[in-house]
Amino acid sequence: MSHNIYIYILVAALTSAMIRILPLTLIRGKIENQFIQSFLFYLPYVTLAVMTFPAILEATQLPLAGILALVLGIAAAWVGASLFKVAVLCCGVVFLVEMLAGILL
Repeated sequence: MSHNIYIYILVAALTSAMIRILPLTLIRGKIENQFIQSFLFYLPYVTLAVMTFPAILEATQLPLAGILALVLGIAAAWVGASLFKVAVLCCGVVFLVEMLAGILL
């Protein structure tokens, strides 16, 4: 059993290294393809969204609290609220919804 963990760590390290090394060795010139440029530009944002969205719903006791915070956070950001204000708003929404649910349920 203990030997398997070393294999897992080695595979994870090689995979992580290849993800970082291969693009540097294979792509040496400027990328001219507009599709690939836009793909690489939006890739970090998509990756962050894919990791963050499930956490928004699962971090709260009630998924409804996470959904309401997400919707109100998007609306606040849309109208120009700063990141700090959006974060405070979302935390407040989750707090209030879960407190009200605790009282009502």
